[in-house]
Amino acid sequence: MEFVEKNTPLGRIRGIETESCVEYRGIRYARAGRYELPALEKAWEGVYDATKFGACCFQHRAFEEDASVNPFYHFEFREGLEFTYGEDCLFLNIWAPKNAENCPVLIFIHGGSFTGGSADEGHIKGARLAEKGIITVAFNYRLGPYGFCAHEDLKEGGRYLANFGLYDQTAAIEWVINNIASLGGNPEKITLMGQSAGAMSVDIHLNNPALRGRLSGAVLLSGAGLQRNLLKPLTVKKITPFWDSVMKNAGVSSFDELKTLHEKTLYYAWLKACREQKFSMPYTFPVYDGVVLSEDNFKLENIPDIPYIIGSTCTDMLPIVLERLGKKWGRYAGKHNQSPCYFYNFNRWLPGDDMGAWHSADLLYVFSTLSGNWRPFEDVDYKISEEMSSAVAAFVKTGKPDCRELPGWKPGYRRPMSFCEDSRCLKWRTADNLKYTFTGKGKTI
Repeated sequence: MEFVEKNTPLGRIRGIETESCVEYRGIRYARAGRYELPALEKAWEGVYDATKFGACCFQHRAFEEDASVNPFYHFEFREGLEFTYGEDCLFLNIWAPKNAENCPVLIFIHGGSFTGGSADEGHIKGARLAEKGIITVAFNYRLGPYGFCAHEDLKEGGRYLANFGLYDQTAAIEWVINNIASLGGNPEKITLMGQSAGAMSVDIHLNNPALRGRLSGAVLLSGAGLQRNLLKPLTVKKITPFWDSVMKNAGVSSFDELKTLHEKTLYYAWLKACREQKFSMPYTFPVYDGVVLSEDNFKLENIPDIPYIIGSTCTDMLPIVLERLGKKWGRYAGKHNQSPCYFYNFNRWLPGDDMGAWHSADLLYVFSTLSGNWRPFEDVDYKISEEMSSAVAAFVKTGKPDCRELPGWKPGYRRPMSFCEDSRCLKWRTADNLKYTFTGKGKTI
C-alpha cells in the first residue's frame, strides 16, 4: 500500500494512493455531543491518518445481526465488510484524481430512511469518477434517535434544536468548501448528490440558508419532491408526543436524562415508539425547525436556479408516485428556472434474480462498483455503468450530462433518459407504472 501526504488548513494528512486515485478515509469534519449542534473541526495535531474508515452512526445493524435485520441490502452492499458504530460518527471519505488540481467536486449523501446507512458501504466508491476528473466526497451523519430528535422542550437561545443529522450534513459540506482546495478540489464547483433519504436531504439543502449560492448543481435519485409534496415535514409541536413516548419507554422524564441514557437503551426505546406508532416514518424524518427547514423556504416555487438530474429505478418503491412527483418537479423547474433539469429512469433488470431494478440499484452503476457485487453482471451492465458514471461526471463539470458515451440527453421531464440495454430517451409508460405500483407485475419505464 502506497501513502501520500498533503498539507491542509487543518494540518497535514495522510491518504492512500491507489492505481486509479488518492483516497482519504475517515476524516473527522466536526464534533457534537448528543442533541448538540455540530462544531466544525478546526485543526489536528501531527499527521492525520486518513487510511481507515471512521465510525458510522448507531443503527439497527449495530445492535443485531445485519443479515437478519436487513438481509437484502446486507447481501447487496455490506456482506463481508466490517463497520464500527458510535454517536461520534462525523467522518467523511474522499476520492481524488492523482495530481488533482482545481477539480469539480461531487458530494454524496447516503440514504437509509434517515435511520440507517453509512458512507463506507460497498457500493459507494469514487475511484472511477476520479479517473474522469471528479473529486467525490461521502460522509456519515447522525441517524434515527441520535440525529432526528425533536421536542418542544428541546430549545437553545429561543430556537428549537432539531434536525441534528441535517446540521451534520451542512457541516460536512462546509468542511469541503473550506478545505477541498488543499486536496485538489474547486470549492466554487460543488454538486450535491443523494439517493432516497439522501435525495430528500439534498432537496432540503437546496434552500438551506447556510448553503445558499454555494452549490453549482444537484442530483436527486429516488427522492426528489417526496417531502415537498407527499411526506411533508411535521412541526416540532406535532412530533413532541412521539418523543414523549420515547422518554416513557426509556423510563426517563427529561431531556437531561435522555442525553445521558445508554445508546442501546435509547435506540430500543425509540424503536418501540416507532412500532407503536401506526405510521411512524414521518416521525423519524426531518421536521420544520424554522432554520435549516421552514415552511416558507421549502416550496416547489423556491427551488434554486441551478442544473438538476432527477432519477429513479423502474421497480423503485412506487413507480407511479415517483413519476408524478418527477413531472411536478420538472414543471416547476421549467416554469421558474432558466437552468436545465434532466430526468432518467434506470430500467435494467439486474441479473441474478427477479427483483428487477430495485430501490438504489442504480448506485452500483453510477459509482461503477459492479465488480464488488455478487450478481453475474454482463457486458451490457458495464456499458450502462460507463454511460451513467460518464454522464454524472460530465454534469458535475458542465451542468450538462452530455458525454461521448451518452450523447443527446435533452433536458425536460417528458422524455426521460432510459438507462437500459439500449439507453435512449423515451416517453413515460404511465399505465405500466400504475400497474406495477399496485400489482408488482410487468416492467416499467
